[in-house]
Amino acid sequence: QVRLVESGGGLVQAGASLRLSCKDPRRTFSNNGVGWYRQTPGKEREIVACVNWNGGDKYYADSMEGRFTISRDRTKNTVDLQMNNLKPEDTAVYYCASFRQAYCSPSTGPQYWGQGTQVTVSS
Repeated sequence: QVRLVESGGGLVQAGASLRLSCKDPRRTFSNNGVGWYRQTPGKEREIVACVNWNGGDKYYADSMEGRFTISRDRTKNTVDLQMNNLKPEDTAVYYCASFRQAYCSPSTGPQYWGQGTQVTVSS
């Protein structure tokens, strides 16, 4: 059963922006930490950014900080990832994931995953 639904991926040129959105139609992450991960072929899935239950605490991977912004709208039950100044190395499948906890806990891993959305950045 699909719990999280990502959208907003696509093909863009280097330097462009994209906004990914994660929707939670079954309202499974209303009070949970939510993160965005990405994965490229042959590599492990890595966390990109994460936000706690009320949006007050955010985490970014070093290479994304300053270019990516995570935000959540609790009334719409969505978590977005604004990606600016995209680089070819940002090409990956991006996944939305929710945690059991109210905060982000990458060490224990997410509880639910979306199916992913492809982001391709050409040089």
